[in-house]
Amino acid sequence: MHALSALAAALNARAALLDAPHHTALRLLNGFYEGCPELVIDLYGTTLLLFDYADSPQPERIGTALALLREHLPWAQAAVVKTRAGSPEARRGVLAFGQAPERKICEHGVWYALDLQMNQDAGFYLDTRGLRGWLKSNSTGLRVLNTFAYTGSLGVAALAGGAQRVLQTDLDRRFMRLAQQSCRLNGLSCSDRDFLAGDFFSVASRLRNSKQRFDLIILDPPFFSTTQRGRVDQLNQSARLINKVRPLSEDGGRIVAVNNALFLSGADYLRSLEALCQGGYMEVEELIPVPQDVTGYPATIQTVAPADPAPFNHPTKIAMLRVRHHPA
Repeated sequence: MHALSALAAALNARAALLDAPHHTALRLLNGFYEGCPELVIDLYGTTLLLFDYADSPQPERIGTALALLREHLPWAQAAVVKTRAGSPEARRGVLAFGQAPERKICEHGVWYALDLQMNQDAGFYLDTRGLRGWLKSNSTGLRVLNTFAYTGSLGVAALAGGAQRVLQTDLDRRFMRLAQQSCRLNGLSCSDRDFLAGDFFSVASRLRNSKQRFDLIILDPPFFSTTQRGRVDQLNQSARLINKVRPLSEDGGRIVAVNNALFLSGADYLRSLEALCQGGYMEVEELIPVPQDVTGYPATIQTVAPADPAPFNHPTKIAMLRVRHHPA
């Protein structure tokens, strides 16, 4: 009953966002903070997406949650359940009802292609909605580099905002195919040369050696990964990645630095950024908040993050950095 009451409270808090027909995406329950730590529920268009993070599958609890969701959202047409403790197929997601999951959503007037069963996550991150809105509003005429692009939503937002060109790069080309689909959905011009598959460290070195520069660089890496060319460690080495792309920035350009390390406090992250800014070659210009449906609401939050994210409002910490070739 505790999980059901937490879900009911979360749905009530988001009632104003639950319109029909529904074309956008939002978080219905952030169980980590809203009283049900083993359950996260998202809504993509008319498709419910449930993440079961329990140590063993909990079909009864998932079934009860689905019943409540269908009562509150009778227009939902499908549901996918991703079970962390299940088979590879179950981790990617199994259809619980409906004929097929949603294939696209609209956000800030931009359409994004979806493949909700392609990977263990949704393939489209709700915590960066505010960043996509910022990119759409601030990319006119810019040359943009989107590193760790994954399915390319941040780059597509920049293109939709009038970017001159967006170069999207990721280790796995198959993820970037969704970005190409998103471009087609919006009638945006892109070609194969705008998608570069490769290791981040190798690609950054290649771009630097060819003296390419960008007005805006998006740096949204995974929490941790290791390749033959380098290591990504957002908890201990986030500054290293920023320094890797700094030479690729035009004078006066910006770097969007995203850090999603759960156990890195916001104050510690900000101090690491300010240390990079000593000497006047860079400054922290703006912090971009995470949407409230992702963070939880004052009336629904029951648990705090393991490390205080302040002055950011969520463990996904998004900072805009201004780069200068000469000290201010």
